[in-house]
Amino acid sequence: MPSSSSGTEVLCCCMNVLTEMYFTVGTKNPLKKVLASSLNSVPDSCKNDTVLAFTSCLRRDITEENAGNYRKVVDNLAACMDSFSLGSSCVTSLIPEVLQFLVKVLHTFQSQNKRILGDGLGQTQVMHDLLTAVKLSMVLVQKCPVQDSLQQDDACPLYKTLCDLLASFCGIILDDDLLQNIQSTAGMAVILYLRTMVKDCDKLTKLVNNLVLQSLDPADAPAWFMACCNALCKDLPDTALLFLCQGALAMLEWKDGNLGCGMEQLLVNLLTVLLSLSARLRESSTALFLSRTLALWTTSAIDLLSTSCTKDLRENLNGHSSALCKLLEYVYVHWEHPLDAVRHQAKLVFKNALKIHHAAVAEHSGDEDPFLSELTQKLLNLEWHSKGKYASLACLVDCVGTERLLSVDERIPSQILDVMSDQSFAPYASNLLEAMFINHKKQLQATRESCWVERWQSIWVSPLILRLCEEHVTQTTYIIDYYLPKLLKCNPDSLNYMIENLKTSASSSVGSGDNRGALGALMACLRTARTHGHLRFTENYAWSGRVSTNLLQQGLVHRHDQIRIDALGLLCESHWSTEVVSPDEMSLIKFFLKYNLNCQSPSIRQQLCYLLKKLFCRVQESSQVLYKHQQSKSLRESEHPESHADPCTALEHYTEFMSSITDYLFQSLFPGSSHPTRFSALTILGSIAEIFPMVSGSCQTVFQFAQSVSGNNVRGLLECFSNTFEEVKLLAFELLRKLPPSVLGLQEPQKLLLLLQAAMPLSTSTKHFDCVTASYLLNFLIYQEGLEAALGQLAQDGHGAANQQSASIDSSSFVERNTFHVIRMLMDNLEYEIIQAESSLLEAAASFPLYGRVHCIIGALQQYPLWDVSDVAPWRRLVSRLISMSYRLSAIVSPVVHSSSPEGLMPMDTESEAAAQLHMIMSEIKPRDTNDYFTQPRILQQEYDLHSQALPEDRVPSNTLCAEMKGEDDALCNVTAQMVLVCCWRSMKEVSLLLGLLCQSLPLQTDPGSPQGLITVEQVNEMGDYFKHHLLQSRHRGAFELAYVGFVKLTEMLIGCKLESLRCLPRRWLCNVLEEIKSSDPSSRLCATRRSAGIPFYIQALLASEPKNSKAGLLKMTMKELISLAMPSSDLSGNNCTIPQVHALNILRAIFRDTRLGENVIPYVGEGTQAAILGFTSPVWAVRNSSTLLFSTLITRIFGVKRGKDERSKKNRMTGREFFSRFPTLYPFLLEQLEIVANTVDSHTGELKLHPSLYLLLLILSRLYPSPMDGTYSALSMAPFIPFIMRCGHSPVYRSREMAARALVPFLMVQDIPLTAASLLRSLPDSSSCIVRQNHIHGVLLQVLYMLQSFFEARHITNSQQLQQEICDITDSLKARLWLAKRQNPCLVTRATFTDILNTVITYLGTERDQGLTTHFFEDLYRIIEDCELIQEAEHTVAVPGFILYLQSVSRLILSVLSFTSRVDEPNVVWVCPALQMDPSRLVQKMLESEFHEVRLMALESLLQWMKQSRGDAYMSHEVQKILFEMIVKENNLDCLCQVLKILYHMNVEKMLSTAKDHLQMEPKDLLRRVISLVPTSGHSVEIQSSTLKLSSKLVISLASEAKEAIESELKDWVALVVHCCGDELQTEVKSAAAEILTDIAPYFLSAPRPVLGLSDTLQLWMCVLCLLQCEDPEVRDIAADIICVYHTQKNNPSGKGFPYCIVNPPMALDLTFGILCELLQQWDHVAHGVTILLEWLLGEDDLGCPETTKMVEDDLFEKGEANFWAEKLVYVRLLSKHLKELIVSTPLCLQPQDTKLLQISQEAYERSEKVQHSLLGLPLTPEFLKTTQYSRLLIHKEKTENCIKMLELLYKKSAS
Repeated sequence: MPSSSSGTEVLCCCMNVLTEMYFTVGTKNPLKKVLASSLNSVPDSCKNDTVLAFTSCLRRDITEENAGNYRKVVDNLAACMDSFSLGSSCVTSLIPEVLQFLVKVLHTFQSQNKRILGDGLGQTQVMHDLLTAVKLSMVLVQKCPVQDSLQQDDACPLYKTLCDLLASFCGIILDDDLLQNIQSTAGMAVILYLRTMVKDCDKLTKLVNNLVLQSLDPADAPAWFMACCNALCKDLPDTALLFLCQGALAMLEWKDGNLGCGMEQLLVNLLTVLLSLSARLRESSTALFLSRTLALWTTSAIDLLSTSCTKDLRENLNGHSSALCKLLEYVYVHWEHPLDAVRHQAKLVFKNALKIHHAAVAEHSGDEDPFLSELTQKLLNLEWHSKGKYASLACLVDCVGTERLLSVDERIPSQILDVMSDQSFAPYASNLLEAMFINHKKQLQATRESCWVERWQSIWVSPLILRLCEEHVTQTTYIIDYYLPKLLKCNPDSLNYMIENLKTSASSSVGSGDNRGALGALMACLRTARTHGHLRFTENYAWSGRVSTNLLQQGLVHRHDQIRIDALGLLCESHWSTEVVSPDEMSLIKFFLKYNLNCQSPSIRQQLCYLLKKLFCRVQESSQVLYKHQQSKSLRESEHPESHADPCTALEHYTEFMSSITDYLFQSLFPGSSHPTRFSALTILGSIAEIFPMVSGSCQTVFQFAQSVSGNNVRGLLECFSNTFEEVKLLAFELLRKLPPSVLGLQEPQKLLLLLQAAMPLSTSTKHFDCVTASYLLNFLIYQEGLEAALGQLAQDGHGAANQQSASIDSSSFVERNTFHVIRMLMDNLEYEIIQAESSLLEAAASFPLYGRVHCIIGALQQYPLWDVSDVAPWRRLVSRLISMSYRLSAIVSPVVHSSSPEGLMPMDTESEAAAQLHMIMSEIKPRDTNDYFTQPRILQQEYDLHSQALPEDRVPSNTLCAEMKGEDDALCNVTAQMVLVCCWRSMKEVSLLLGLLCQSLPLQTDPGSPQGLITVEQVNEMGDYFKHHLLQSRHRGAFELAYVGFVKLTEMLIGCKLESLRCLPRRWLCNVLEEIKSSDPSSRLCATRRSAGIPFYIQALLASEPKNSKAGLLKMTMKELISLAMPSSDLSGNNCTIPQVHALNILRAIFRDTRLGENVIPYVGEGTQAAILGFTSPVWAVRNSSTLLFSTLITRIFGVKRGKDERSKKNRMTGREFFSRFPTLYPFLLEQLEIVANTVDSHTGELKLHPSLYLLLLILSRLYPSPMDGTYSALSMAPFIPFIMRCGHSPVYRSREMAARALVPFLMVQDIPLTAASLLRSLPDSSSCIVRQNHIHGVLLQVLYMLQSFFEARHITNSQQLQQEICDITDSLKARLWLAKRQNPCLVTRATFTDILNTVITYLGTERDQGLTTHFFEDLYRIIEDCELIQEAEHTVAVPGFILYLQSVSRLILSVLSFTSRVDEPNVVWVCPALQMDPSRLVQKMLESEFHEVRLMALESLLQWMKQSRGDAYMSHEVQKILFEMIVKENNLDCLCQVLKILYHMNVEKMLSTAKDHLQMEPKDLLRRVISLVPTSGHSVEIQSSTLKLSSKLVISLASEAKEAIESELKDWVALVVHCCGDELQTEVKSAAAEILTDIAPYFLSAPRPVLGLSDTLQLWMCVLCLLQCEDPEVRDIAADIICVYHTQKNNPSGKGFPYCIVNPPMALDLTFGILCELLQQWDHVAHGVTILLEWLLGEDDLGCPETTKMVEDDLFEKGEANFWAEKLVYVRLLSKHLKELIVSTPLCLQPQDTKLLQISQEAYERSEKVQHSLLGLPLTPEFLKTTQYSRLLIHKEKTENCIKMLELLYKKSAS
């Protein structure tokens, strides 16, 4: 550029242009940064001109008067201050004007927000503008030298401007209509401006201190402050005070100590204020702000302590100080807060609190820190179910070190790993473990010892390996997911340690169905290592893994799903997305798919499909790398002629692999394939289509999915539309959409017409899944370009509109045209059917249910974006007509769903009503429910008594349940009550969904003359009225639940609408319905029964529609109204207040259950709980019922969903401190109510009184427990509750005493239980007392019982010496009151409970044999046993209360003592009194001879347990054995009989047979016959049948080897019995037992060297194995698959055919079983006979069925056809054919073509083949849709017969050769 003036002018002109451009472009435009950089680098000669130009533009902007441009100006100013030196300097030069502009902006934005209250979208935008302006005002003061200007001249106008801004900030803080993040920012701005305007640090500190303490004296404050911040000097709301505290912590400089002498006091006062606020602020959002502010306080405290501070501050902030203790209490209360963010902040506060303590005691640091030691012990004493424990210990590890924790308890790593079986705890536990082993590694490395690695691995790696190998697979899943990756990251070398330990035993330890074994553990470790980049498995395109492919194959077909997934993940996942897939991996993947597509677990299917998708992505990405290698290889070949791996070969492998995978997956869609197979195959095919799409041009791709799809594949996908599972339909639809028209081959209209002709009748089917099929067919056809011609031809045939041109549409998109025409065709048909239904709903329900057409219309509307239609007018007419038709349809069916009892409206199937009454009932349907339900009894009036009315003359009663009517073609159609109801509620459902879709999908026509929009404001209002009417009056749950779904869509549209008239509708509707509920008008149409029916749904939809970023005004208003209504009224004059109360309770229940409202409802939980408890005392049943339901919901909301059955589990509990801190209003309420209850139930008169609230109070109190972390500063102690709970235990009601005892236990610390129990025992009367109140005694004993049970369960937290002393104290207290267990005590109930206490003690001592037990105590126990009614003659009868209970308790005590003595080694029994000789068998005999089956059952169960533990001989005297055999014949109790059979099963067979012969003179064969006869006996339980089957099999094994000929007939019966027990119709337990015995007998009968039972019976048993492998029950299949392991174990040398698979999944087992069977036929030399039998298996039975049976199935309303979840007949056929062919080919046969049996099979095969062909020809043109079940069955028979004929031809051919 020349230096002349003209050049300078040009440059200045350019600068002006750039400046204008800078202020024009938007903030997010990348050009903004470029322009700023350019303006920053202008030459010095032009800088002044540029500044002038820039300043001019700035001045022009800040004088802008148009409020609509304010946001743009604010953004420009903010951009100038963001790393833009020229802009910053210009803004600084205009700082007074800029600040004045901001005063105007803030005032304008606040005014705008007030004007548009209720406009969610508008308010959101204004608030965002306001937040940006506040932030800018802070940036200006921070970056511009404002304070310097003030120092130069205090009287400058800048002071006034700053004061104005300060006043605006104060207004924002106090404006509750604004979002809290804006108020929070304004709070920081206030402190920042005060810091700027107050120059003296001491004055500033004092001012802020007085401000946050609300103790400001106006005389001490500056005048300007009082003028602009006077509102802050009054009583501030808690939120405003919180934001000021946050501002003080964020904006004041704490680190350098520049705040003067009051700085330390200010810091302490801020903590005091914040902690006081934490007790008052309940909303989740404010709780989050408070937690962040406290974390900010800890950071400020650390900064202050890091500088020079006073000794007093250090003393005030050390660990034992009051301030830090209260801060830690906050942590303990909030470390399990429902909000993740609050929990995270609580962890940060705890971590910083430790730093604060460390900084405070830095000068006194020594070897031992008592605070940290005490804190460590407290945390370790906590139960592991407390999530806060993990985060706190993880923080503490950095302070005390891992070695310190391990020295306290070396089992900590093991205990944490135990917890990781629970997914909810696994992340917390893994974080703690990670912190510990990382710290431990550092500690060990610091010692510089050579063996540190071994110690580290022994603590952290070896327990992991052991758990992976031996524990249940599900228990280790989360250990692998969370713990293992972190362990490998910390020390990658530990991987080699794992592999070497596991690899040596992987071949032998393959795991089972329960544990992984070394093989499964190795798969998991290798998978994790490869995924995280610690291992690479391919090199030079070949497999170079650390394990053999044989081991991988065993893993890929392992029985347990997770091990198979781990093995698959090892192949598919890689840290490097371009790692080449080797040929070995490809072959293994093919092998995996062959046996794993049919997986029943949905989660495993998801993982399978996800992993294969990752593999295909790897194939795609690595193929691109291979193409590059291929190109570069040709360039290197001349320079490096040595051979390298060829990328071309790898690419060819890829292509072949993907083609074969695609072909196999399409083949898996065969007829009769199971749902899991189809789902998996379609999902994987969808992934392939997505990753390998059709590409055009020169782009290199290794595979294109579309090119591998054939016409047969397309037909297979279309057939999936007829599948009964909608997810299969959807997957097939999406896959078809990805195929180009050339592949689909449907360009001809005739082909489309066939599909149309199939869809139309399906859309009127009475079966809903047929309508879904029709919808998918029509949706698919919409995307076919030739559909218009097919529609025209269909219309000519009479199925559509007569005039095609009358409603034509002008659009260039054939999809839009097709959508329009399909919807119009459906509407034309629907309109005609509505006319028919208006005259006869019964005919419509039976012949053309209306909901199918509407469902298809909904599906069609979703195929094209209706916001972008090209021809609006026809669409408007279509939509208007559709809405009016929806109303007409609703009017027809609504009387049924609005009736008082829609389900019972029609005669039910079990009744015998006259069919003629159907018409009469339909004509008289009127909703008769009014709200006089509670005020007067409802009497059935004479005129409503249908049974008293005369039937029409032309009707006669019918004994059938359906009316026969004639349809259009005079065909009879059966009308059932079921049909009518289903037709009505499904029609209502579809109409609601349709209207909701229209609201959501159609553009709104805001102006009647607007050319845009398809739906008008009037139509939206009408739809709102429609939903309101049906939600508030529908009685059928299915109807109003689906109406709710549609109404939600409407409310979502209204909230986002720009029209004020529509946007305010939700608030208006909500207010109206609340007023109607409050009015209690008897004429109200609101449903007061059925949990208020649709009313809660209506209110839920209105509340959920409120914007998430709003202040939840509707929710607050609603909850306030409902809580007031739900509380009991003081008006006792009548029941007028009952109806609103019932509605309020029901609505509150729905609101508390709604997860979308999130934490916003938590502040109302306390009041809701009060309403529920008080409502339970109402005399009206409906109120009590609704209160109970609300209480149940609140318990779940507070404590979480209960996932276990353990009532004493603390997973769904919380500490009393945490509970009452969250809900402080419940503390005085529960205490007061409990006192009232205690006074009621524990009256001095002993009267039978039961307070209604007793159960609820005890239930909620039983969920609370004390914590070692509870401090002494809490006023919310749990101690006051304990005396009242104890008094509740004195109730005359047994159940009340029991509940009180259970509720008391959690209130006691474990270490306090022994002292409390001893005190309670001492409070009991002795035997000489005159007054003995048995209810009181029983209540105390129950409390002691549950205390001791809890104490012994938690004994691990107490040291052994202390525990020994505590047990001695307990036994001494028990001995002093032993009379309660003897005959001196006449009450059997208290005797039973005291005996249970003794049993609890002896049971624990039996598990802890090192504990001392005095001889005298044991003598007392023996005397109690000898004196009991079980041993001596009973003085009581069954009629005496508690007699059975007492006998059970005594029996338990006897059995515990026997178990205790049997566990003790004889030389060590020094403390058992030798004078008392206890004969165990005599005691057992006495119990078995008892007349009460409860006693016998307990004895038998213990005897069985001792037998399993090989300790039963001491109890099995001759008398006991005799009794057991007699019980087989005489025992009447089925449970006892079952235990007897199990005991005999565990006895030695020879001993059993000899005992039977000696005592019962029963020969072995007679015993076997007797046992077999027990199985088919009617009335016997499943367990008895299973036990009998096992016992008979054991007898058969023994007898068949000794005297087979003598028991020939019994063997036949036994084989028939086993076959019978394998039937599909039997219970799972029986089939499981059959599978077990088949596995047990396999070495003796199935795979013996010779067929002991004969070939026919042996093959029958093998057929049982095959049947069980195809059973629907997974546990049965898994047991049956064990036969593979048994076979390989039996063989000395494995088969030479490959790797000997052992623990395999059922599909693999089925394949292997056929192979084993063929191998055995060769071994037995019975190939010829065996082949004939196998051919019969292959042909199977002729189950094509008769037409009558098929018609009955089709007429069933809910019959979905053959819903196949597992068994696949064609898989069975194909596997049998494969192995049979191999057997025929590999074995010389002696079969002759003239063989009679072979000729018979051949003739039957050819006849059946002809029959199948004839049946197929008789089906309609599209049988896959119209006759799906019959078509599939015929195709299966076709393949069966074809395979059988092929095998026969192969036989003839071989015989001929």
